[in-house]
Amino acid sequence: MAHFFRRNIKRTLIGIFGVTLLVGGLTACGHRPHDHGASMTAEQYAQKRDKMVDRVASKLDLNEDQKKRLATLGDKLYEQRTALVGQTKDPRAEMKALVAGDKFDTARAQTLINDKTAALQTKSPEVIAALADFYNSLNPAQQQKVRDYMEGRGRWFRHG
Repeated sequence: MAHFFRRNIKRTLIGIFGVTLLVGGLTACGHRPHDHGASMTAEQYAQKRDKMVDRVASKLDLNEDQKKRLATLGDKLYEQRTALVGQTKDPRAEMKALVAGDKFDTARAQTLINDKTAALQTKSPEVIAALADFYNSLNPAQQQKVRDYMEGRGRWFRHG
């Protein structure tokens, strides 16, 4: 009997965690006070990517080959984001649909989780390969600048 309750509590907690993750992720994507790419076209993204590549290139003193590798990484990240968002134009509506009836739509929630997980699993190897390719193309001084930035000692993109 105790095993039965322990197993069900574990399943319940995992389910609650999964739903919380889904709700948090989709509502975070759904609320964008400033448009940081939520509805960018591929052309708009390419312009923004080029601007970011130029900015990073100036901070790291990148050569042309390294710039191309960084642009490729940006493209792979965009592809992954596009796959993760999927076909929906309104993630908030997807969340509302889960609670629209008198019962939580667990099947639809599970489908959403499965779709997002599949998108991550499919695209992540490409993103990792592009990131490794870019990082490995950097010389030791450039790699140190990246590590310093990640430690919070660099302020490449701060306003003011």
